[in-house]
Amino acid sequence: MTARTRLLDREVAQAMSALSAAAKKGLGDPSLAELVMVRASQINHCAFCLDMHLTLARKNGESEQRLGLLDAWEEAEELYSERERAALALTEAVTVLTDGFVPDAVYERAAAHFPDGELAHLVGLIAAINSWNRVMVGRRIPPGGYTP
Repeated sequence: MTARTRLLDREVAQAMSALSAAAKKGLGDPSLAELVMVRASQINHCAFCLDMHLTLARKNGESEQRLGLLDAWEEAEELYSERERAALALTEAVTVLTDGFVPDAVYERAAAHFPDGELAHLVGLIAAINSWNRVMVGRRIPPGGYTP
């Protein structure tokens, strides 16, 4: 039994896992998906998810420099493509909804780089990782329990 199924009812865990997998698959870029999941997990202070998605990002060939500077992606813009920066801006806007709605400029920037179907998957991925962050933080699950 994985940590996820111990945290949630099996049916709920399977549904959340299915959403995560479908969103990630529909985005089509595993490296970008991991950057998005790491960034949301940074914002939400989810150590378990950070540990997990940093591990997966490295496995997908992501550089230590890009991972180390992800929290400052706007200042390190030369390290990230415009498409990645648009996805990261959308990730931050959707993750921090307490600031209000996603600004039109942020959404339009993302829409300029992602066809409608991919954009829907990107938003789904952001929603999925935010849900996982809340489960892991809410249950106080420490890092180190993830094994690929």
